[in-house]
Amino acid sequence: MRLDFFPSRSLTTYLARTFIVRILAVLVMLVLVLQMLDLLSESGSILEYPGNGEAQLWTYVTLRAPQLIARFLPYSVLLATIITLATLNQNSEVIAMKAAGMSAHQILAPLVLTAMAVSVLSFAFNERVVTRATATLSAWEKQDYGPVPKASGVRSNVYLRDRDNILTAGLLTGEGAAMRMENVTWYRRNAQGIILQQVRAPYATNAEPGWRLADPVSFDVQAAEEKPVAPFVVAPELTPKRISLTGVNADGENVVTLFKSIERLDAAGRQTTELRGAWWHKISGPLSAVLMPLLGAIAAFGLARSGQLFVRAVIGMALGFAYFVVDNAAIAMGNFGSYPPLLAAWAPFLLFLLLGETVLIRTEE
Repeated sequence: MRLDFFPSRSLTTYLARTFIVRILAVLVMLVLVLQMLDLLSESGSILEYPGNGEAQLWTYVTLRAPQLIARFLPYSVLLATIITLATLNQNSEVIAMKAAGMSAHQILAPLVLTAMAVSVLSFAFNERVVTRATATLSAWEKQDYGPVPKASGVRSNVYLRDRDNILTAGLLTGEGAAMRMENVTWYRRNAQGIILQQVRAPYATNAEPGWRLADPVSFDVQAAEEKPVAPFVVAPELTPKRISLTGVNADGENVVTLFKSIERLDAAGRQTTELRGAWWHKISGPLSAVLMPLLGAIAAFGLARSGQLFVRAVIGMALGFAYFVVDNAAIAMGNFGSYPPLLAAWAPFLLFLLLGETVLIRTEE
């Protein structure tokens, strides 16, 4: 038994290059197919907005593609693992490597190393590209695919409480004193929650305190009468700082920004269990690629002539997809408060790491 963990440099390079080529091939195939299907379902809504055309369709593709890449990269690593190992097994290359004295872990080492590099790149891609694309696309969808918002801190469909009254904004841009609301609706209610008056305005600006409605149109519910009114100020208790604590989108914020949002919510006494789970999953999620060579390793071993290669490949695929099912279930349980956020994010990873190691050691080592 060789004591060094990795095989020779040439063999390590060969396995890593073969693995990464298959990862890219599977990822491109999945993203192209899913992007076309998604574009077909959304193209009608995009083109429905006056003035939208081919340019807006390509804009949608550039914003949606990073989400698809981030979502299906771990699946691509799983499928590439099974394809690579099954091909090596079928061509008797695994038998040759084991005959040279290599252990199962040494055969998998180049694949695991490649998967680690993929995890690092996936994390960086999520933080630098996916979060920005998600925030922009979410705001654009809430605007019915109107002009793409370019301001920073863009949020959509904001719902705020003004004592017994309600203030909603279709779009919220800017920060601090420069914060601005668009497509604003203010509902005046009585103590029983019955709406007495509805006021709509194209935008509202910070009046310090409160928010000044520009060109408001009032609808009196009791009189069933609608008429323009003079600009006036509502919600004096809704400060920009208080508004910044509402509607945090974990998918649209990177780990640093999300951590600061959690700290602000904690200081205000808000519930942050779901956001903490999402924060931890931003780290554990990309690491799922490291598990895929281990879970799909069963396809590498066993005699190809025995006729069980397809069965082994199916078992490896089942183990990989079982991880994603358990991971999503754990995150959901964590959001409901059944699991602590740290446990919900990391328990599936550790569980399937031990499971994959157990299967590998019991069957091949």
